[in-house]
This record gives sequence, C-alpha cells and structure tokens, in this order.
Amino acid sequence: MASEQPRVRFLTVAEVAGLMRVSKMTVYRLVHSGELPAVRVGRSFRVPQDALDQYLRTASNEGDRLTS
Repeated sequence: MASEQPRVRFLTVAEVAGLMRVSKMTVYRLVHSGELPAVRVGRSFRVPQDALDQYLRTASNEGDRLTS
C-alpha cells in the first residue's frame, strides 16, 4: 500500500482577497512581487492554502515586531 501525499488546496485570487479582506488587485500585487507564492493555471493564478497561511503568519509576526 503506497502512502498518500496530502492534497494541496488551491485558492483563487478572489478567495484569497476575501479571506484577507483586501482587494483582488492587492493579491495580484503580492503574487507579482513574489511575496505570495502562486501557480499560474491558464490565464489565472491559484494560491496554495499553505502558502497563504505562511504569509499571514509571517505578516503577523512582522506586525508584532513593529508595535513592540
């Protein structure tokens, strides 16, 4: 029996924008700058859920340092 790889969940730009409560343009800027990893599918982008979670943890930690 082969071990199964965990499935990666991909989010659309609109879903990421909704979760982050920012505009889609902000998400596109993050993707194009390389701050938020994404894969291109045809003409659109998909953001791995794990990448978004990591970005939000990192952004949260940086914000904590700025307010300390």
